[in-house]
Amino acid sequence: MICADIHIFAAALPRYGAIAGLDLGTVTLGVAVSDVMRSIATPLETIRRKKFTQDAEQLLKIVQGRDLKGLVLGLPLNMDGSEGPRVQSTRAFARNLERLTDLPIGFWDERLSTVAAERALIEADTSRKRRAEVIDHVAAGYILQGALDRLANLAAGRP
Repeated sequence: MICADIHIFAAALPRYGAIAGLDLGTVTLGVAVSDVMRSIATPLETIRRKKFTQDAEQLLKIVQGRDLKGLVLGLPLNMDGSEGPRVQSTRAFARNLERLTDLPIGFWDERLSTVAAERALIEADTSRKRRAEVIDHVAAGYILQGALDRLANLAAGRP
């Protein structure tokens, strides 16, 4: 079930249970997961993309293995908020994924998530080689944490 906005996504989720954040790139798919209370996002792994069916199979193994309750895809909007080809590609990935799972699928604005992840890794004195290995799932963590914070505000009745 693809949810048009975060309010619909929140309503589609059960009260408790971990969710995943995804940073979809052309070469990789960064994956982060939350705790069951949905307060903390933790970068998990980066999937090297091949074909959709193989990518989805790897992702759904994670979903089943961790009993995840929803998926949040980073939506790569342009800096002016407009939608470009990368957004169309992300939405197509979500539509294809929707055919394989009943989980709610939501979107979260991912602008500058990779920049924030890169800065955090540099501040942690992470080598260039190691940054290249982990940047996508760290960015997925930033995407997921943003969505988790918004979900917490919605649950508390804050707009």
